[in-house]
Amino acid sequence: MIRLAPEVLEEMDEAIAWYNKRRPGLGNELLTEVDRALGQVERRPRSFPCLRDVPEDLTVRRAPLDRFPFALVFLELQEGHARVI
Repeated sequence: MIRLAPEVLEEMDEAIAWYNKRRPGLGNELLTEVDRALGQVERRPRSFPCLRDVPEDLTVRRAPLDRFPFALVFLELQEGHARVI
């Protein structure tokens, strides 16, 4: 199960609006890309690299998006759970 921090939702809304102003529908393409990445994080969280300079007791990973200059940074919790921060 993937949970999103409230700030993530706010940032996503802003990014979607920005991209839709540049080209109608582009924000929706961003949302589709985020959904795809979230699915990958849920299925294979350990396939993404850990961030350095993070306390050893935390497992923070980064899942880059393919088409957009964004990445999902997430805290790996118990098996099958993560929180995008």
